[in-house]
Amino acid sequence: MNLSKAWQQELAGIALAGVFLGLAGAGIGHYTALIIAALLLYLAWHFVQLTRLTLWLRSPKRHARPYSVGLWRAIIELVEELRVRGKKRKRKLGRMLSGFRESTSALPDATVVLDDRGGVEWWNSVAGRVLGLERKRDKGLGISELISDPVFQTYLACGDYSRPLQMPAPVDDSVNLEVRIVPYGKGKRLLQARDITRLSQLETVRRDFVANVSHEMRTPLTVVHGYLESMNDSGDQALSPWSYVLGQMQQQTVRMQRIVEDLLLLSRLESHNNIEEQEVVDMSALMSVLKEGAEGLSAQNHEVAVTVEPGLNLYGSVTELESAFSNLVFNAVRYTPTGGRVTLNWECGDEGEPCFSVTDNGIGIAPEHIPRLTERFYRVDVGRSRQSGGTGLGLAIVKHVLTRHQGRLQVKSEPGKGSTFSCSFPDSRACWESLENEKKPLTSRSL
Repeated sequence: MNLSKAWQQELAGIALAGVFLGLAGAGIGHYTALIIAALLLYLAWHFVQLTRLTLWLRSPKRHARPYSVGLWRAIIELVEELRVRGKKRKRKLGRMLSGFRESTSALPDATVVLDDRGGVEWWNSVAGRVLGLERKRDKGLGISELISDPVFQTYLACGDYSRPLQMPAPVDDSVNLEVRIVPYGKGKRLLQARDITRLSQLETVRRDFVANVSHEMRTPLTVVHGYLESMNDSGDQALSPWSYVLGQMQQQTVRMQRIVEDLLLLSRLESHNNIEEQEVVDMSALMSVLKEGAEGLSAQNHEVAVTVEPGLNLYGSVTELESAFSNLVFNAVRYTPTGGRVTLNWECGDEGEPCFSVTDNGIGIAPEHIPRLTERFYRVDVGRSRQSGGTGLGLAIVKHVLTRHQGRLQVKSEPGKGSTFSCSFPDSRACWESLENEKKPLTSRSL
């Protein structure tokens, strides 16, 4: 029914009631009382209709709908139209939800839907098998109660889901899972767990193979290098025609020894997740060692400057940090032309994070190469890297050391203008020297 037409009928009914009561009041002589009685009667009628509408909307099957008279007819028709539309929408959403559940049930990964409080709303059959969830027992419970792994609970509480988490399956420790959490909607989260046991086994085989081969290569390389060194230093005139060849061979054995040492170091970093022998690292002394190493490699061909924030030290492994920082420093020297400047900086950032950075005015790096710099054996310029004595593993070592110290690597570079490599660490690893020359951590060292 048209709304304007309904209002016309409503007003016409009011006018007729007014005329009828006015005529009746003319004979009696009480106009005011009759008008008030008419208004009260009109309001009572609408009150009854509103009551019937409320009961009808609350339970359509148990209560009758309001009388379809005047304006109420248009209201009832509109409510019926909205109800039909709502049923269609509900059926459509139901089909979409059923399709979503069917598609997620067919996924090979475990999928769990979490509400805004971390409660389990729904999961597929794979999640039931991998995570040990049961419909009647676990629905509505918090995921932190169902998965007691402390590493997972820390990952869940931190709120930073940019990186996946690797953990053993709750029902079987021999199964390795890669867990990802994706926030969506109003506080809801989607948890996905993938079985990466096969990949982990292959990675272990690869790591063991590299470590074993590298270890086995050390002895023959040492023997070959020793003989070549003896032949070069013997001064035998019969070997003088071969001096250049022997020199090249000795140079290449040295390079191969460096590669073997870097591969063994990478294998050790990958094999041991926990950092051993952590201590407060005297960064002032370490920066002096790095400067001496840079000047030795440079052979006075570069200007090496060092800036150290007094009293700021770092909690971690001194051998691993020295290996990572020296790789960055040596790269800066190798890729900076003669007469260039290399600056080593150790300071506390604006947010309280300790940061080590190396800045040079060397050849720089094109933007397309920066994302791949930490890959093993990746070189921007293969010929220049080999000529400078690089192994192609330095930045991979830096990446692993920073990961073990909860740090991150940032690279800013522009071809022809130089590069800046920055290593930032969490403020929990910053240590300050007190007035009594005692090293005290800024925060707890429960790392």
